[in-house]
Formats: sequence, structure tokens, C-alpha cells
Amino acid sequence: MDALTREEGDLAVRLARSVLEHTIGGKSGSEPVLPPVFQEKRGVFVTLTKNGELRGCIGFPYPHLPLGQAIRDASYAAAREDPRFHPVGSGELPGIRIEVTILTVPSLLRASPAERPGDIQVGKHGLIVRGYGRSGLLLPQVPVEWKWNSREFLDHTCMKAGLPAGCWMERGVEIYTFEGQIFHEEGTERCDPR
Repeated sequence: MDALTREEGDLAVRLARSVLEHTIGGKSGSEPVLPPVFQEKRGVFVTLTKNGELRGCIGFPYPHLPLGQAIRDASYAAAREDPRFHPVGSGELPGIRIEVTILTVPSLLRASPAERPGDIQVGKHGLIVRGYGRSGLLLPQVPVEWKWNSREFLDHTCMKAGLPAGCWMERGVEIYTFEGQIFHEEGTERCDPR
């Protein structure tokens, strides 16, 4: 899966912003014209922050939808359907900062439980933990922002799944890694999936 160019990443963020402006802000206008890469099925997350604090984050870890549609759906859901927050109102939109993370396909980590921390690169990998009928996901930027090491990253991903910290040491718990290409509204890219 090819990485997006900086221009394509800027378009992804502009698309997310246009969805919020149209659906929540009631503004008219057209979406940006999207190149063919937006027809490829990709995993994506849209993260909204306000005053540096999380305001919503929803996405699709697996490539089930064309990228353009996945961004549209995740943008709206991050603003209106994240159960951790009340819905974003139109008056908040000017203060909302948008981040779009384009994901590689998650891959099962085949290391033994004791070797798992050594196979996870903080700042490069995102994690999915699956076990006991539950799953949780944390994006690659999260452990960097919180200054976690790989063991702490695994623990927090377990807790995100509603499982106890340390459950990643059990053979019956699966760990998946993925990479993310991260774009912000100001057009800077923080992480390259290569």
C-alpha cells in the first residue's frame, strides 16, 4: 500500500473539515476534488481536539471502505457519535483541530508473549489487542504523546479493550500492529508508514 503524498494528506484533512462544516456547521459548498487514491480501500481514523484536549476520535482499522468515504464517515462519527463526549456543536467548529491518520492493514504479531514488547516500535506502530471477546486500539501517536515505552503501550491498549493491564502476556490474547501516516490541518506530517 503506497503512502499518500503531502498534497493528498492535505486533501484528506480538508475533506474531513468540509464534512464537519457542511453537516454540523450548515455551510454550503463543495468537497475538494479527490484523486484516485481516495477510491482505494484504506483504514483511517479521524481525531478531533479542542484546546489540546481530545474531543472525539473514531475510525476504521481495516480497509473496508474507499478512503474518501471512510474519511467522511469517521469525521462525522468523531464529531457526533464518540460515546465518550457530547456531540460537537457548530459553535465549536472554529476551535476544533483535525488530524487524519491513514492506516496500513493490521498484522498479527507472531512473537511469543515475552518477546512482544521488543517487537513493538513506539512512534511507528499502532496496536490492537484482542482477547476474551473484547478488543481495543491505540494509534501510533498515542504512546509518543504520553511518553510510554512498549510495555506501557501494551498495558494501555489492553485497558482500552476493557481488559486488565498485562493481559498481553497471555497466549490467548492476540496483538496486531499497524502503521499510520498522520496529517494535521496545518499540513504537517508526523509519521511515515515506510
